[in-house]
Amino acid sequence: MTKEIQKGTVICQSGQPADSIHMIIKGTVRAIYQGGEYLLEKGDVIGLFDIYRENYIFTYTALDDVAIASFPCKKGGISALFSKKPDFAMIAAKSCFKQILNILEVYEFIKYDCSNLYHYITDSYGEYCRLCECHRISPRLLPDLEEIKPLELDDDIPQWLGSYYENMAAVLTQTLPLSKIPYSGFLNGLLLKTGQDVSDIVSVCHIMDYYKSDIAQILMNKNRLDLFDLYVSLLFRLGPDEEDATPVSGDIGRMMLYLEGIHSIDRDLYKSRVDEYKKKLASMEEQGANPSEKKAAGHDNDLQGSLHTILQYSGCEKDVCNEFMKCVDDYKAQIDKNSTDDSSRKLRLHLTKLFYKIYEAAFEKSLQDDDIPIVLKMFFQFGYVDEELAGAENASYLSSIAEHFPSNPEQHIYTAYEWLKAVYNGEKEPSRNEFDADFPAYVHELKTSGKITAAMEKEMVDDNREKVLFELNNMFPLVNKMTFGRITTFCPLFSEHNVLKELDKSLVTASKMTAAVDKIRSVDFGAYYRETVYVNTAAGIQREYVSVEILPDVILMPNIGTRGVMWQEIEGKRRTTPSRMMVSIFQMEDLEATMTRLTGEFRWEMCRRVQGPRWNDVSEPSLTSEYFDYIQFYKKNHELTADAKDKIKSAMQKAKNSYKEMFVRDYITWILYEGNSSPRLNKVARTIIAAYCPFSKAIRDKLKSNPMYKEMLEKYDLKQSQKIHHIDNLCQKLNHTNITIPEEILNQKKFLES
Repeated sequence: MTKEIQKGTVICQSGQPADSIHMIIKGTVRAIYQGGEYLLEKGDVIGLFDIYRENYIFTYTALDDVAIASFPCKKGGISALFSKKPDFAMIAAKSCFKQILNILEVYEFIKYDCSNLYHYITDSYGEYCRLCECHRISPRLLPDLEEIKPLELDDDIPQWLGSYYENMAAVLTQTLPLSKIPYSGFLNGLLLKTGQDVSDIVSVCHIMDYYKSDIAQILMNKNRLDLFDLYVSLLFRLGPDEEDATPVSGDIGRMMLYLEGIHSIDRDLYKSRVDEYKKKLASMEEQGANPSEKKAAGHDNDLQGSLHTILQYSGCEKDVCNEFMKCVDDYKAQIDKNSTDDSSRKLRLHLTKLFYKIYEAAFEKSLQDDDIPIVLKMFFQFGYVDEELAGAENASYLSSIAEHFPSNPEQHIYTAYEWLKAVYNGEKEPSRNEFDADFPAYVHELKTSGKITAAMEKEMVDDNREKVLFELNNMFPLVNKMTFGRITTFCPLFSEHNVLKELDKSLVTASKMTAAVDKIRSVDFGAYYRETVYVNTAAGIQREYVSVEILPDVILMPNIGTRGVMWQEIEGKRRTTPSRMMVSIFQMEDLEATMTRLTGEFRWEMCRRVQGPRWNDVSEPSLTSEYFDYIQFYKKNHELTADAKDKIKSAMQKAKNSYKEMFVRDYITWILYEGNSSPRLNKVARTIIAAYCPFSKAIRDKLKSNPMYKEMLEKYDLKQSQKIHHIDNLCQKLNHTNITIPEEILNQKKFLES
């Protein structure tokens, strides 16, 4: 029976149960899968490969008005179908070879495209560096560029597969008439084998498409840490009307054409960035202004001699000061400050060592100073040392915000200097060192190793000066490098070449940080809550579990960086103390995305802390144990489709086989996408995260009508209603005995109803 299908109609959807195959009587159908597509025409059979996989691999869509003949069948019934309809079996055989050769052609194209994209990116950055060198400009680094590698496929298809199917098609059509093929056996085996090969090819195409989408972000992304911005910034620095800028302008034009053909680049983002570039270009051409002249005009005379001011204030030995000045001059003279050659690397290491020595000396002096010079505030808060190195415009901006920096320790948001003072004043305990030892453990180790006596240990453990020195020599230098993001080229001095976008837009203030944290809390309302035991014998409460919200301490490190660091989930051993998260004071990456990542890491580490050695024991259900079990055995999980398993495999490679990193990536998706009603996770991951990181009530109510969330939300509501019922009974009991309900119990009820 022929069925008419209108143009644009989805005939079969990827992931749905494959229960029929369809022969095209007229029209054209597009078979789509992640990474590619091919066309089926009159005489082709839809679902030939899918029927052996139980679920459709492809999404089949009518490209125009189509007529099809449908043949309902399951995996085990294909032989019987071909036995009854030998003419249809011959048609299926022809279509089988035609389709797999088309799929193999798409595979070869994607593979070539991956290689071409990789070389375009690396060659374009190399050309950018060459142009910078020609104009004696220090090239900027791209944070993600050093992480990309040429495409590597662990499970690539055999290279002989294409010629195998070409020869098979030729042999069967030339030496053996299709009418003589024993369709009940041979053809069934052929389709079974071909279906497996197609599944493997599509799986590799999925991985290659993820690779393309991933590295294409280096060309253009919403954070502007991309090649397009490097070239545009270089053009405007040279001046668009200058003859030397012609090659740069040409490269930008070619890059825009290249970007148009990359499907993973957001079209709205591309249009916005290109329109912005053209508008600014037209404006500058009208004004005939050179940005570098404007920059020079903004020079702040009060900042001249900043380095001498800092060194004099620090009171360091003359030899140290002279050596630091020489190193700063050598660093300023380098065209490529990110060079990885041995001399450049040693210079940065030496500068770093001297910088922290001077920082420590200047910090100690500032503790007794009520009128710290503005240049020193810039040094403490931003790593600023020299007006030429920073760039006149940048130096002037730093000067304008250093006096009254918009941080807020009362809201747990500190500059690095404010944090160090809080440690010195005894308001905060020092952070753990890189070996996960806190200050008392460190002091005890000194005593154990014989470096100090027991009496000295007792005195030292309460010495605030020793505490702040521990912080300065352990957490501070290590986290400063980590938040900078590019560890191999790190130097703590504020330098213009590290400014990847406007400082005022990347500056992390208390209001921006609070907004980012509140956005996370509006989705994952329990993100920063900890469960603790509440006892109130006067009210007759012997033991009650309540949740309390403890917002993290956020420390703004003095650098221009791209990373955040979740340094420790609690302070000491008390679980009701704030976690410590560090970000750069000038954050080049999106702040909300950075804080979402750190919150995901906190979620994981806090669960590990609570569960102890049994953090991955699925017999004791928890976030970490269930997620660990899900990733460890995903290949055997029947709830996951073949496509979902391919995605997990690819994601695990990107996460370097880290279960924590896999969870963090899923958590980011949960907050940024699923929380906005845009499903991206597979069913298993969604169920686990929904159980332990539930959405706020407003989002839950919104999603209740969605079949993807309905079942898990009903389970959550049932579980919460039982807890609320318990609290209500407790409150009723207290009311009957005329005991005022403690605030902790009321807060717990409010939390459960959130």
